[in-house]
Amino acid sequence: MDKLIIRGGKSLAGSVDISGAKNAALPELCAALLTAEPVTLLNVPGLQDVTTMLKLIRNMGVVAERSPGVSSTVTLNAGALSSPEAPYELVKTMRASVLALGPLLARFGRATVSLPGGCAIGSRPVDQHIKGLQAMGAEINVEHGYMIARLPAGQKRLTGAAITTDMVTVTGTENFLMAASLADGETTLENAAQEPEIFDLAEMLIKMGAKIEGHGTRRIRIQGVERLGGCTHQVVADRIETGTFLCAVAAAGGDVVLNHGRADHLEAVIEKLREAGATIVVGEASLRIQAQGRLKAQSFRTSEYPGFPTDMQAQFMALNAIAQGTSTVTETIFENRFMHVNEMVRLGAKIQIEGRVSVVEGVEKLLGAAVMATDLRASASLVIAGLVAEGETCVERIYHLDRGYDRMEAKLRGIGADIERVKA
Repeated sequence: MDKLIIRGGKSLAGSVDISGAKNAALPELCAALLTAEPVTLLNVPGLQDVTTMLKLIRNMGVVAERSPGVSSTVTLNAGALSSPEAPYELVKTMRASVLALGPLLARFGRATVSLPGGCAIGSRPVDQHIKGLQAMGAEINVEHGYMIARLPAGQKRLTGAAITTDMVTVTGTENFLMAASLADGETTLENAAQEPEIFDLAEMLIKMGAKIEGHGTRRIRIQGVERLGGCTHQVVADRIETGTFLCAVAAAGGDVVLNHGRADHLEAVIEKLREAGATIVVGEASLRIQAQGRLKAQSFRTSEYPGFPTDMQAQFMALNAIAQGTSTVTETIFENRFMHVNEMVRLGAKIQIEGRVSVVEGVEKLLGAAVMATDLRASASLVIAGLVAEGETCVERIYHLDRGYDRMEAKLRGIGADIERVKA
């Protein structure tokens, strides 16, 4: 397995291009399953999860062509899709595979999708997906690790329904958006997720001919249409990658411009960084962060968008670990999302876990050591910690990092970090 070697203590300066969002690209690749016409996606990030999703839909019979380069163009044509199935072998490493269920069921009236795999950060049950699609008339059974979905005999399309989920679910909202776009009648989604990636998916579906109102709010209305067409759509910039680089500069110090960064998608994180002492200037299509010395520790609580994102909890904790003062970090979304704490402690961090709360006592310095990534965002937090630690830090199992960050080590090296990838 590849690993990263980081020699810490260097401030960061220059500029970084933020890639397209993983959490927008994956559902938008699945949205191409809704039409027989070509779909072109621009600014698709070069991530392992994107490669896995492309492999999955190609296995179904979709023609998918990807241009060379990092943030590439992907052209998809599902006109000859022959197998509406997502086998375990192709989806066991990726939670987003469940996003194939809604589009396949809506267009073909049947789908067989493996229960998903991915990061072991806690329970992300698919029961809400099943409940919502059943409300739209689908018959769904879980057998031998697969969700087997079909329409009742004689029924050609899903039917519109009022869907209220028991919890806010991002992928559930996305699945219902796609399925309802081809259903008979109107569907209303109550308690819908409001993330920018959902707004971006809805905008893509509208380009394809869908009738959607209220996306970006808790209540979304979808009027089903007879068919959807092709479109060209640019994937929105990745707010979590933006936030990760903001935390990296805040921890290591420096002056960096993040091209394509969207402040309006990251307000809770930016507010905390400013309170910590960083200077952040919002440009027309960029963010600039300046930071010097140890910042002030900040307590926060994760919550659904537009609150503090759970996907930024570990990275901000790395900043708190070397900040002035003591902070509390409360994780409300996933019950197992403190697995990075033990690895940070190996670097000299002082962190204690009490249930869903971590108490972080800032220290003046961290010391390099060998650490192991346990999930996607944990790996990013260990990289940030390594940037400020004295001596050499080795981050192992970085395949987690490659699932969600587009050439992270190359981008960090471009702004002054002493970091290299060592091939297995």
